[in-house]
Amino acid sequence: EFAGILTRDALQFVAALQREFRDHIRYAMECRREVQRRYNSGELLGFDPATRLIREGDWTCALVPPAVANRTVEITGPVERKMIINALNSGAKVFMADFEDALAPSWENLMRGQVNLRDAVNGTISFNDQARNREYKLNDETAKLFVRPRGWHLPEDHILVDGAPVIGCLVDFGLYFFHNHAKFRATQGDGYGPFFYLPKIEHSREAKIWNRLFERAEKFAGTEKGSIRATVLIETLPAVFQMDEILYELRDHSIGLNCGRWDYIFSYVKTFQGHPDRLLPDRVQVGMTQHFMRSYSDLLIRTCHHRGVHAMGGMAAQIPIKDNPAANEAALELVRKDKLREVRAGHDGTWAAHPGLIPPIMEVFTSNMGGKPNQIQMARRE
Repeated sequence: EFAGILTRDALQFVAALQREFRDHIRYAMECRREVQRRYNSGELLGFDPATRLIREGDWTCALVPPAVANRTVEITGPVERKMIINALNSGAKVFMADFEDALAPSWENLMRGQVNLRDAVNGTISFNDQARNREYKLNDETAKLFVRPRGWHLPEDHILVDGAPVIGCLVDFGLYFFHNHAKFRATQGDGYGPFFYLPKIEHSREAKIWNRLFERAEKFAGTEKGSIRATVLIETLPAVFQMDEILYELRDHSIGLNCGRWDYIFSYVKTFQGHPDRLLPDRVQVGMTQHFMRSYSDLLIRTCHHRGVHAMGGMAAQIPIKDNPAANEAALELVRKDKLREVRAGHDGTWAAHPGLIPPIMEVFTSNMGGKPNQIQMARRE
């Protein structure tokens, strides 16, 4: 079933990526461990004096491709077949197909996800729900497809190179890119792509590896530099102090940063595990209006717009409540309030977990952005 994905040439491409980048990734992971040891011994985070010139420099990232200038509402979900079809048909501007947090990384799930994404890029994906006697297929107009591979720290034990497991994200990225790069640029990216979301980054050295990986893939495919584009999730506390540096390393390939707020709260707890004076209350009490969370969001927006890329808001995780209209309206009102805060703060778009949230979120963003696809230039002028 997966023979069309695990071809000899595709596996050779993944193996080449593993051999070229494994030592760099291994070093980056050791740096993470060493930094955490320093935090555990009492050290606090801060901006790196060695990269001050990058933070203060007057540079911008490459122009955002027209195909993804408007990202007002993005929907996320696993690489499951029916989910992909429904998400691409949802009316959102972007669908982020997820090999990371939304997917249990069993071998079958991962490989079936690759099959599903190949069919989605080719426009041939369909699904027959026999229980409901319903056929699912793509509409003429669909969301733009982004893919989120796993983080650097996760191995893939089912593929060995030189006797060792391949790094999971190299499998996710490598197989998807190998099979889809040409078709994607023709049908989805208007000459650009594929598009990616990059998770769990903690330092610009990790962004530098991704940039070199993109350049390697572009060279392999014979496409011009900067055709692959990616948004980095700022969902770890160390990354907040590296946002300029992360964008700088990815400046030819970046289309923004995203506030991954739930993982950010977890990262705060993890980073300060050795600091009993920095305990947080139950996470339901830690919202984006808390000072340290608002500061994180505001800095991300300023950084992105100064560098000419999207500043994406966080996840609206609520699910519509079908059997209780009053509770459903109360939940939707919380979503509207949260998204109004985001768009007024300067975010260019945001995430939704459920298709039912897309219309109210879209209305909030479009009615507050003056007909513009994003707020990048407006914020830069200010």
